[in-house]
Amino acid sequence: MSGPDKPKVIDEEWSDERVKSFLVSQPKGEGSDYTTLLKAYQAMIAEDFARFVEFFVEAGRDLNAVNDNGETMLDRIAEHRKSVGYARAMEDAGAKRSF
Repeated sequence: MSGPDKPKVIDEEWSDERVKSFLVSQPKGEGSDYTTLLKAYQAMIAEDFARFVEFFVEAGRDLNAVNDNGETMLDRIAEHRKSVGYARAMEDAGAKRSF
């Protein structure tokens, strides 16, 4: 994270442990898999997100979990024009759109 007191870090390499840490810090309850995917999407570059998706699926988590509006994470990612790599990672892992 960057801010006024922290310089922006570019080209930072994420270890598998760091990528997997997003699996551990999951919220509880309805939509928790969706929220976990959202947090990873917001924090990672596409290549790290693709690795995360593999770990997510291996952990038996739901790539097609929905938010309160019935949208999957793939639905949301597809709305962003610079998210092709993220969407491809999810589609390659078996994610589907809700519509």
